[in-house]
Amino acid sequence: MAARTKSAKDRPSYRCTECGWTTAKWLGRCPECQAWGTVEEFGGAPAVRTTAAGRVSTAALPIGQVDSRTATARSTGVGELDRVLGGGLVPGAVVLLAGEPGVGKSTLLLDVAAKAANDDHRTLYVTAEESASQVRLRADRIKAINDHLYLAAETDLSAVLAHLDEVKPSLLILDSVQTVASPEIDGAPGGMAQVREVAGALIRASKERGMATLLVGHVTKDGAIAGPRLLEHLVDVVLSFEGDRHARLRLVRGVKNRYGATDEVGCFELHDEGITGLADPSGLFLTRRDVAVPGTCLTVTLEGKRPLVAEVQALTVDSQIPSPRRTTSGLETSRVSMMLAVLEQRGRISALGKRDIYSATVGGVKLTEPAADLAVALALASAASDTPLPKNLVAIGEVGLAGEVRRVTGVQRRLAEAHRLGFTHALVPTDPGRVPAGMKVTEVADMGDALRVLPRRSRQEAPQPRQEDNARR
Repeated sequence: MAARTKSAKDRPSYRCTECGWTTAKWLGRCPECQAWGTVEEFGGAPAVRTTAAGRVSTAALPIGQVDSRTATARSTGVGELDRVLGGGLVPGAVVLLAGEPGVGKSTLLLDVAAKAANDDHRTLYVTAEESASQVRLRADRIKAINDHLYLAAETDLSAVLAHLDEVKPSLLILDSVQTVASPEIDGAPGGMAQVREVAGALIRASKERGMATLLVGHVTKDGAIAGPRLLEHLVDVVLSFEGDRHARLRLVRGVKNRYGATDEVGCFELHDEGITGLADPSGLFLTRRDVAVPGTCLTVTLEGKRPLVAEVQALTVDSQIPSPRRTTSGLETSRVSMMLAVLEQRGRISALGKRDIYSATVGGVKLTEPAADLAVALALASAASDTPLPKNLVAIGEVGLAGEVRRVTGVQRRLAEAHRLGFTHALVPTDPGRVPAGMKVTEVADMGDALRVLPRRSRQEAPQPRQEDNARR
């Protein structure tokens, strides 16, 4: 007699405890989240279900009849954050703010929580990583005390939802989404299944209540937002909080924004008393001197739509080892190496390959766009010849391997910012467009034209080592 075939109800089913992925057979590695040893048997095979048409919550209307006044943005009280958000927080919007540990996410959001709270709008700050007393100490330090700011320390999702029913806030801040868990979902806090459930529940609550929500997110060692990629798709706005922990500058960049542009950048300064917005941050990246110093050149970089004047510094010294050092800080090593090759081959500046070369930026700013190539090349040429560049000079342009100086975007905006800060002379690619009145602009087509701002010996061989140095070797 043939063996009785098992029904679908009798057949076991398997589920990943990390992400919730289900399958009809056991696997050693989950193909969804790539985790090993997390697929376990949990019951019968899932039955096939169909969804019937149900009752609609709101009737469909012509788009012209939809009231848009409910989506009016409200200011957070922090101007630089409003700039990135597109004017402020929209009721019902969910914002994800991610950044490295210690960069200042909690400090910024606690300041936002206090400034956004008033008689008509309560703010609920939920901390899942610290105790309430620890957050209170930070609030005292940065003067973020407000009678309409409520504080709770919870790690349970159901408790967070209960606080929403009790406080009825207009703004919810959760620090962080990876440390809150739902008891109804298997898996540890921070796992894919838990993050998906917590984020989904808070997004539903925000949309139903018209409550703006700010979620703090962790990042991986590669700098990507931790958790499932679905989290970034679900939220309305994704912000990246960047900055070197050894520098004062902090940048908030818009990665995704359903209510505004994604090319805006907010600048902040982190100090002992908290964090403050910088409407004019160029002063952090400049060193004001009475006498010009060799090896320094100024440029104007664009952070989103915002032009920032930054200083590039270079230093060349005789190498004591067979393989000279190439050290950079705030600059891309590959771009600096390209500029050294262009200077030696196209600019006829010899002996650079036999010297230790150090290049850096001032104030912790990172220059990654090609528009800083000309400033990097001039700083290196100035350092190699020990000859300073003229004062009040800025250099803007991309340099190609053939030595040509290429056009870059936003030249007029960059020149306007340099002129506003008092710079009177600029080196730019050909055809820069309209230039500010009273500013001398020199168009350069290649590195030969650009190097003419230096004395003639800078285009020849760099200074040779002294005789006593050779004798010492």
